[in-house]
Amino acid sequence: MSNDVKKVLIIGAGPAGYTAGIYTARAELDPIIFAGPEPGGQLTMTTEVENFPGFSNGIQGPELMEEMRKQAERFGAKIKYETVNKVDFSQRPFRVWADSGEYQAHAVIIASGASAKLLGLESERKLIGRGVSTCATCDGYFFRGQDIAVVGGGDSAMEEAIFLTKFANKVTVIHRRDQLRASKIMQERAFKNEKIHFIWNSIVKDIKDVEAGKVTSVILENVKNGEITELPVSGLFVAIGHKPNTDIFQGQIDMDEAGYIITREGTQTSVEGVFAAGDVADHVYRQAITAAGMGCQAAIDAERYLGALE
Repeated sequence: MSNDVKKVLIIGAGPAGYTAGIYTARAELDPIIFAGPEPGGQLTMTTEVENFPGFSNGIQGPELMEEMRKQAERFGAKIKYETVNKVDFSQRPFRVWADSGEYQAHAVIIASGASAKLLGLESERKLIGRGVSTCATCDGYFFRGQDIAVVGGGDSAMEEAIFLTKFANKVTVIHRRDQLRASKIMQERAFKNEKIHFIWNSIVKDIKDVEAGKVTSVILENVKNGEITELPVSGLFVAIGHKPNTDIFQGQIDMDEAGYIITREGTQTSVEGVFAAGDVADHVYRQAITAAGMGCQAAIDAERYLGALE
């Protein structure tokens, strides 16, 4: 193998990317991790993480990602705080362009994650992790006995709402239309649940209270008549979908209609030597622990692939 061609490049620095970095570095593959615009991924937007194994008292999301970063670096992974903006998987070695220029590698692990779609409100941005969440599985536990709201009308929104009824006193689903987009079975489950209530034809105009540093209510606008109302809640879950961060890989590897990378035989993509791990390929579980597990798989898959090349 040529000295100026890297053994493995890792695109993304969330739980999947850092775990892949830990494993490939320990295998002496000298990985470079491109951290991108959000080093640490979606976990950096959360506060308390209580469901990651090994932390009996919980850990702050940013702190967990910082520990993963240090662990990867301890074994020799190099982290570049740069964004990858172009790739070429049509030839070997693979070519990757980041802010500082072009890199070549015999194997690439894609761990660029997915971004939760947000409402786009200033108050939403400021209250993320302080009552505004995009993950019921992650944060529902913190809202025991409280009144909360879910925005959305698809299967994801219904799943979140139903899950949240395990903890919340009342869950109000806010939807901009007068009927749900969710599958019939999910609609039936939601309608049957006595804790779930619906506000139709409405959008969230604002979230209070930024100054208090917590969610106290949401301001709603009826899209039919323009009426403004205020709904007191202590949490708002935004469930309007996720977008995998795969734009730069379009036309290079196989994806499904939503843009998630399709993998086979573990983490192998449609291009031999290119692997995918975490939320970029997983639209079902979307947990830090499953992303980390896939990062481990991708690293082992890449190590075996590179071993076969030698």
